[in-house]
Amino acid sequence: MEMNYHTTLFMVVALLSITTHLYVANAADPPLLQDFCVGTNDPNASVFVNGQFCKNPKDVEVEDFIHKGFHIRGDTNTTLGAEATLVDVNRFPALNTLGVALARIDFGPFGLNTPHLHPRGSEIFAVLEGTLYAGIVTSNYTLYDAVLRKGDMIVFPQGLIHFQLNLGKSKAFAVASFGSQNPGRVNIADGVFGTRPRILDDVLTKGFQVDETVIERLRAQFLSKNLSTNTGRSIIKLLAQEDYLADDTY
Repeated sequence: MEMNYHTTLFMVVALLSITTHLYVANAADPPLLQDFCVGTNDPNASVFVNGQFCKNPKDVEVEDFIHKGFHIRGDTNTTLGAEATLVDVNRFPALNTLGVALARIDFGPFGLNTPHLHPRGSEIFAVLEGTLYAGIVTSNYTLYDAVLRKGDMIVFPQGLIHFQLNLGKSKAFAVASFGSQNPGRVNIADGVFGTRPRILDDVLTKGFQVDETVIERLRAQFLSKNLSTNTGRSIIKLLAQEDYLADDTY
């Protein structure tokens, strides 16, 4: 008996729904296929998982599962007055394939953990000392903000902009856990004004509705000091260069 149109359509939709569910469920770090895969820089290692070579399980020792130094305070004597120290797979190879990472965030008086996002993992953030102002910006530009005190926790969903500001005259301290061995971090200001090569002047002046002078002043705050701030790129220069190259081709 032939299946009618509605039955066929229902089966296709059901299959797509199941497939999508399975895909979303595995959108984070992939599940384990072995007990562990301690990362190693040994080029002779034969197994490569999640961007890391696996150390031979026979050579793994208990020391491979231990990371020391998490008690050391970060340097808050900086422009922003805060420092986040991330212990991810790059610093602690045993995290490879385990889908977790940890960070400590130290704040000087009124220090700021600048607006940023983590492209590959969600974060749970716990205040251990001090009082912080924290916020999350969603994809529809809604701000969720709150004052957090010792013992409070907040969740920052993967890929959303968030920040924390110390509201006190004394130091503050927090710990953050991530659902990825390598959550990554993109600081918003650096991602716009500190890129190499620079984003075209025409993009930033139009995007922020300001003139080039303002853009240059902002760039000066985020570009390396040994990089000249008066070598802006413009669409006119870029097109002229492309035309020049095209002429040379023929």
